[in-house]
Amino acid sequence: MTGPDCNHCAGLSRSRFLHRAAAEAGRGLPAIEPGMPLPAGTGLSRRSFLAHGLGAALAVYGASRLGIRAFEEGIASAATSPAQPVLVSVFLEGGADGLSVLSPQGDPLYQQLRPQLALAGGTALREDGRLFWHPAAGGLAQLYTENKVTVMPAIGYTHADQSHFTSRHYWEVGATDANLRTGWLGRYLDRIGTPDNPLQGLSLDDTLAPALATAKLPVASIAGADQYDFGSSRVWGQVEERMLEAFGLLGAPRSDPGLRSVGMVARQADRLRHQLLPFQSGSDGKPAFTIPVPYPQSDDPFPKRLAGLAAMLGAGLPLHAVALSAPGEYDTHSAQAGALASGLQLTSDSLLAFQRDLEARGIADRVLVHVWSEFGRRAKENGSAGTDHGAAGVGFLVGTRVAGTMVGEFPGLASGLDEDGNLKATADFRGIYAALLEQWLGTDAAGLIPGAASFARPTLIR
Repeated sequence: MTGPDCNHCAGLSRSRFLHRAAAEAGRGLPAIEPGMPLPAGTGLSRRSFLAHGLGAALAVYGASRLGIRAFEEGIASAATSPAQPVLVSVFLEGGADGLSVLSPQGDPLYQQLRPQLALAGGTALREDGRLFWHPAAGGLAQLYTENKVTVMPAIGYTHADQSHFTSRHYWEVGATDANLRTGWLGRYLDRIGTPDNPLQGLSLDDTLAPALATAKLPVASIAGADQYDFGSSRVWGQVEERMLEAFGLLGAPRSDPGLRSVGMVARQADRLRHQLLPFQSGSDGKPAFTIPVPYPQSDDPFPKRLAGLAAMLGAGLPLHAVALSAPGEYDTHSAQAGALASGLQLTSDSLLAFQRDLEARGIADRVLVHVWSEFGRRAKENGSAGTDHGAAGVGFLVGTRVAGTMVGEFPGLASGLDEDGNLKATADFRGIYAALLEQWLGTDAAGLIPGAASFARPTLIR
């Protein structure tokens, strides 16, 4: 544990630090303990470019392998292709307690294992009357009643690793392999993507999401749809515009290999800047894009990022895979009740607003949201009104085209716990990934998910 006022453990703080350092070009990696995997996206032969301005960044992987012609043709060509399905990955950082998000109030051992944290009331699942939605998850519960949510009450993998860093890495690379350096969605983009479209993989975060780490194609990382810019001290107005146009000219063909590589990335960044100009906030700080439905008001950027994402999708920008982190403190070793409810409420309400936004724009059938966490929590509460690291956790798929049926069963607390008192997995996350690739994204999982043939594919899409 950290301090008495902090819910999460030192392991989560270290994981955050390492992921941030790994994803920010030019800063190098801090010391990593023996056996800890490097985050996906590190250790690759790549050129990376960071353009700081209002907290924005662009990370271009594999730029040294791209040809000049791809940049000459431009990113606009990608927008003319048929509308592609989009997968949005939402990460609940810290190990969300699935036994609270979907509380097994109908299990006779629940009150015994959780005398302080046990919940009461709420809406029961139609597939399993023992499980009840957390009161703060009302937004997801509402979509569930509309058959727009698929529930995974015990998802994970065998021999679960309880390290934040290692288990998160497994989920990000799509395998229990500490040596993989590309993300599972990054490998998908390498297969179907193009060298002239950094928006094909978009990390709406302060750093690049490792799940999007590619080996040869560009992806983008920005803090928000209205926050991609290049700031310069004491430069604004027409002078700034000329400076930015000059920056774009750095992408002109060069004979020197080094300058050519730098120029390629500069041209990517300039094209992306122009594509996102319509989304820039005005002088009043309000976004330029239209938001057809109300989103939760919060200082956390999550709802605003989702609103911007809906606007980008509505504008036809060529996105294929998007990743962002949800708000909240899910590593709830102490004072769990309040910490979990706060983050879950904002996450759930924001996802409901995002779904309504997509529906209002008429593009909901193109978008699927995957909500995941690196592991669940132990069934028995600890002495600090919290729960410790567990094994299987909870996950969701959200969208108008999800099958809406439970994936994996809830194994119960009498026979469904392992020798350490953690919930056993009844669905493997790698099988979910394989099914998403094949049923939603339309590509064979073989070659993208190691050992894909050995994992059962549940029906996820209708």
